[in-house]
Amino acid sequence: MKNYKFINNVTGWLVFLVAAVVYLMTIEPTTSFWDCGEFITTSYKLEVGHPPGAPFFMILGRFFTIFADPSSAAMMINALSALASAFTILFLYWTITHLAQKLVGTEKEYSLGHTVAIIGSGVVGALAYTFSDTFWFSAVEGEVYASSSLITAIVFWAILKWENVADEPHANRWIILIAYLMGISIGIHLLNLLAIPAIVFVYYYKKYPVTRNGIIASLVISILLLGIIMYGIIPGVIKIASWFELMFVNGFGLPFNTGTIFYAALLIGLIVFGIHYTTKKNLVLWNTVLVAFMVIIIGYSSFAMIVIRSSANTPMDQNSPDDVFSLLGYLNREQYGDRPLFTGQNYNTPLDPQNPYVEDKPYYIQKDGKYVVSDIRQKPQYDSRFTTFFPRMWSSQSQHIKDYQSWAGVEGKTVQITNRQGEPETIKLPTFGENLQFFVRYQVVHMYMRYFMWNFVGRQNDIQGHGDVLSGNWLSGINFIDSARLGDQSDLPAKYANNKARNTYYFLPLLLGLLGAFFHYHRNKKDMWVVSLLFIMTGIAIVVYLNQYPHQPRERDYAYAGSFYAFAIWIGLGVLAIPELLKKWLPYTSTAIAASVLSLFLVPGVMANENWDDHDRSNRYTARDFGANYLNSCENNGIIFTNGDNDTFPLWYNQEVEGVRTDLRVCNLSYLQTDWYIDQMRRQAYESNPLPITFTEDQYVQGTRDVIYLMNDPRIKGAVDLKKALDFVKDDNPKTKLTQADNAAYIPSKRLFLKVDKEAVIRNKVVPEAQYDQIVDTIFIDFGNKNYVTKDELMVLDMIANSNWERPIYYAITVGRDKYLGLQDYFQLDGFAYRFTPVKTEQSGIYFGRVNTERMYQHMMNDFKWGNMNDPEVYIDENNQRMMMNIRNNFNRLAESLVQEGRKDSAIKVLDRSLELIPHDIVPYNYFSLQLAEDYLSAGAMDKGTKVMREIYESYKEEMDYFLKLDDKYLVSVDEEIQRIMYFLREMSLITNEYKLEDFSKEITASFNNYFQAYSTLN
Repeated sequence: MKNYKFINNVTGWLVFLVAAVVYLMTIEPTTSFWDCGEFITTSYKLEVGHPPGAPFFMILGRFFTIFADPSSAAMMINALSALASAFTILFLYWTITHLAQKLVGTEKEYSLGHTVAIIGSGVVGALAYTFSDTFWFSAVEGEVYASSSLITAIVFWAILKWENVADEPHANRWIILIAYLMGISIGIHLLNLLAIPAIVFVYYYKKYPVTRNGIIASLVISILLLGIIMYGIIPGVIKIASWFELMFVNGFGLPFNTGTIFYAALLIGLIVFGIHYTTKKNLVLWNTVLVAFMVIIIGYSSFAMIVIRSSANTPMDQNSPDDVFSLLGYLNREQYGDRPLFTGQNYNTPLDPQNPYVEDKPYYIQKDGKYVVSDIRQKPQYDSRFTTFFPRMWSSQSQHIKDYQSWAGVEGKTVQITNRQGEPETIKLPTFGENLQFFVRYQVVHMYMRYFMWNFVGRQNDIQGHGDVLSGNWLSGINFIDSARLGDQSDLPAKYANNKARNTYYFLPLLLGLLGAFFHYHRNKKDMWVVSLLFIMTGIAIVVYLNQYPHQPRERDYAYAGSFYAFAIWIGLGVLAIPELLKKWLPYTSTAIAASVLSLFLVPGVMANENWDDHDRSNRYTARDFGANYLNSCENNGIIFTNGDNDTFPLWYNQEVEGVRTDLRVCNLSYLQTDWYIDQMRRQAYESNPLPITFTEDQYVQGTRDVIYLMNDPRIKGAVDLKKALDFVKDDNPKTKLTQADNAAYIPSKRLFLKVDKEAVIRNKVVPEAQYDQIVDTIFIDFGNKNYVTKDELMVLDMIANSNWERPIYYAITVGRDKYLGLQDYFQLDGFAYRFTPVKTEQSGIYFGRVNTERMYQHMMNDFKWGNMNDPEVYIDENNQRMMMNIRNNFNRLAESLVQEGRKDSAIKVLDRSLELIPHDIVPYNYFSLQLAEDYLSAGAMDKGTKVMREIYESYKEEMDYFLKLDDKYLVSVDEEIQRIMYFLREMSLITNEYKLEDFSKEITASFNNYFQAYSTLN
């Protein structure tokens, strides 16, 4: 058709419009959990987020937020992701149609049938990716992956455009554009760089005759280019700058940043001279190389934003990368540690007995006009006799070791070593074969192929999977296939069967994609290998590079979106394959129309229908509201300690973007182990005064007091005053240090005390008036079996010792007990946070501390917002469900305390509110629900308590009946779940018996006995 180009362009924009409308309709209207709150914050106020930063994303996000008020800023950045994703779909469409054109011939004018087949392939492939699980997830939240995908899509499309004009003058401008986009992508995410091998092969196939040696050389060159950018240009430019900075400041005595400025000027001058010289001498290749290098640097220069904003001491300034040394560590993600890739240790490889630790990188600080080394990082050196090639099982954490052994069936090889004490020891090292088994079974199959199948076959549910048959597996919807893999799928318990993320595509996208891949290989091997390189480099190559340990904190499918993008190309080409393969027997045009229409309905149509309900985040405000609830649990000018992403980033978002409770200080304990974060905590932030930390910078800088040992000095009888212990730690006198531990600081007692100033407690209204007589004279801190405290714990002790009850101190309810310093008996639950008070309450059952019922009742029943979490139309994923289980526990805790106070009517209202906000059909009953039922019973609401207990009982019966029908090979993976239910059934029997529900108790007991007998027989 003469107007093919026009039709292709218009259809591409229509596909873009469909994707844009879908994504904008389904975006989350505010912040989401995980990193989104941080990215939205850093974009809105141009602050510094976690390494390695995303400055170009920040700039884009800031541009979008200019058009919104603070309450809409998150939605605008989510809209940025939605539009970036829609443009990704546009370029995917044009990529598919470009490749499809080459498969039907080189005619300048296509027949109607060819036009329909090509356009149909583009539409189906692009829309299949539009509605795919992983890409849709990233398209509706304020994260970097949507923008990163767009850069990848443009780069891959650009090299195909270059291919069309490669022999024309100035064709290399496309190469320069690609290089510039690569530079920009560094300021978003590095995944884009993995398209380089595919780009090199397009260039090779177009410019050179294909030979075996040529293919090998191209592969080597592509890997070298990738390595040069990732390990050369990105860190190297800054590394060389650090050499100049050190020479000019420490060597020549010039002011800070002089060397960096000189180096930048020198680098720019050399690039300009090189480009001028190669132009003058007509050195085309070298001119192209230099211009490409220049535009990469221009794109990379967005990181100047990180340094500039860090120098301004923004409230969020992670790692404080305000000079070249800290910026280098920031870019290298040094705070996250390292992992072996091609050679290295197993999880139990011993350290080298002669030299267990070696000096690694120095840590520079600015002091007295020079750069001073405050610490030299120590790097473990493993015994080379027991390291291995391609180590996959390397983490020495006990949970990881247990999982390694489970996934790989580790038997190991027995070796004799000499331990650190010089004694002989026998260990079993995993073999190379067992490392490969773990690589294949866990890293490839579980952590890549499972995600691949989610996108093109179907998904079991959104419960994070760790290898059992119930959670997060791929699912096709074809019962005999699914049952053979996961056990009987026809009679699933409701909590699994009704999960909104249960999506089945009956293998249709996968089969169409495989057809497209085979057809592509048959018609155009060169292009097929180019797409394959993109597929492999953004898939299996990432698996190798990440070298993930088991039990990841969240599902990681977003890392492989580029691989799924490549497969979507083949889905599109699969549509073209149908009329091409049938043209000998059927009319081409009719077959092309039929193939396009049927494929459209059976692939993207089915995917859209299945995926909509679990990707539609419209009207969900849970992350924002939960974050505000944490803040509003606290009194004015308080300090709230948090520990993880999801109890920190939503709070930061609320403060920084929406201006909620900026009088409070959110203090993340994970970061408080670093000197740069302590610096920030000692500065004013909005209305929040500096934290009461009395340690000076010299006393907590990295390399100083990182670990404080705990010793029981026999000369000291009884507990030691906390303030005196801290003064002892601060003292630089060598007599206060442990000579046997490299002069490390220590506390000469494991038992400390803090005298309570009762007047200050009363003056600052730390406790209600009714508890004045319960204020203790002394708070004792017993470290028990602990042998050391870390820097964050030291800072918390310092704040407790010096706040004098003027700054309310809180722990978020999600902070683990290991961070409480044994103070939990002094906690008072005020909402979503425990307040540290001088009133002691002995632990009772699973609970500790006490509840401020008046304050908490007001919060939970009136003040707090709940983000529409009880709306059945709002999608509540597993992460939100975990948060809501904590909330359910909070309601239970409040109700129990009200019952103990004799306020049973209020307790019943609290429990009713809990059921209203967290219904069973949205968040299935769990252990906290058993407490809810018991609280109803103890409050005298027998009917309500019995009803909840009955619902829990029936759900447990449903699960047990299902589990016990499974074959033995599936039972193994649900064994812990069976034991958990058995334990709860026994608890239910005791509770119902206690409250004289005799018939119900007998029924539960009979079920327990029957299940126990059946379970014992199976085992």
